[in-house]
Amino acid sequence: MKADDAATQAGPAAAPAPPAPPAPRADWAYFVDLDGTLLDIAPSPADVHLDEEVQTLLTELSEFAGGAVALISGRSISDIGSLISEPCLPIAGQHGLERRDATGRITAHEEQSNGLERAAGRLEREVRKYSGLLLEQKGLSLALHYRAVPELAGHVHTVMRRLCAELGPEYVLQEGKRVVELKPAGKDKGVAVQEFMREPPFRGRTPVFLGDDATDEYAFAVVNEENGISIKVGPGKTGARFRLKDVRAVRRWLDTR
Repeated sequence: MKADDAATQAGPAAAPAPPAPPAPRADWAYFVDLDGTLLDIAPSPADVHLDEEVQTLLTELSEFAGGAVALISGRSISDIGSLISEPCLPIAGQHGLERRDATGRITAHEEQSNGLERAAGRLEREVRKYSGLLLEQKGLSLALHYRAVPELAGHVHTVMRRLCAELGPEYVLQEGKRVVELKPAGKDKGVAVQEFMREPPFRGRTPVFLGDDATDEYAFAVVNEENGISIKVGPGKTGARFRLKDVRAVRRWLDTR
């Protein structure tokens, strides 16, 4: 068999992996996810701690970029604030449902019903029924984690889809790494990037987003539209233009400024 015939039978070649990003620049605006990007994922969100290396990295990156650095995470702002030592660092929490801008002003999505309260009661019963499930109540959203029991993935997704359908179009599901989150519609990490980019010190800069999860694809799409630097951390299909291998690679890259 000829080589070209064998290649034809093997099917189309896989798309090339995204390349490593260019070196950081001082005139960029940096948006960074936490878990799986700056920090290794732990068995539960409560097991994560920011080490001194990350604290220093965030401080130095903010100074380098003139303050144009924000954390954009599924965690709540209060949760992130308990981890970091930078009290004025801009943050978008709960996938953009709440946001602290560069002036320290906090804005939050207003839930229009008591849907989350009802949903929490249902999910608490699921947690009691299945050992290993973890319900995280963030205030504006609910996350059902199955990191400890990945065999329950199908059940968790089914329960969350049914619950979201019952609550109606005011709510949506956000899927992540062994977690499904129920939240009000209308906000995501991409929207958070857009909101920051309309404000100083981010306005007029090239946006950069680093993230590892499906929740970060919204931000990648926004950054790509602005011809920015979208960086996927770790393996998996992505719309990002660049890739870094893991958390350690992210830290090394940010430290090359």
